[in-house]
Amino acid sequence: MIEATSCGGVVIFRGKILVLYKNFKNKYEGWVLPKGTVESGEEYKDTALREVREETGVDATIVKYVGKSQYTFNSFQEQVEKDVHWYLMIADSYYSKPQREEFFTDSGYYKFHEAYHLLKFSNEKQILEKAYNEYQELKKQNLWGIRRI
Repeated sequence: MIEATSCGGVVIFRGKILVLYKNFKNKYEGWVLPKGTVESGEEYKDTALREVREETGVDATIVKYVGKSQYTFNSFQEQVEKDVHWYLMIADSYYSKPQREEFFTDSGYYKFHEAYHLLKFSNEKQILEKAYNEYQELKKQNLWGIRRI
């Protein structure tokens, strides 16, 4: 078994969530949240910011750590056990540009219920729900959008 670690972001702008559509060789791959593999010596938060920027073109800011999801899949006859660390992030515009090299053909910001139903994987739906609840709590306390150092 191979162990792998990725990091990603639930990026929000004006209450809407950024999601990506993956289409490999005209085969439906589904809508996902931006995430990717930790590089050697890289901090998890730096991986999350880099992957969001690479996959979507968005320079987001981390608001807080949301949690970890775990799943297993098979790759080249080996089982991969993957941990994904997720961060709640804020963007400063609706701009996004899907990374074609990774077979992302569309991206955009969607209302919570739309993004939730678009997402392909249940573990990403759970993270979205948790992150969105955090967002709503911060907004209620007038703390959303305040830059953190």
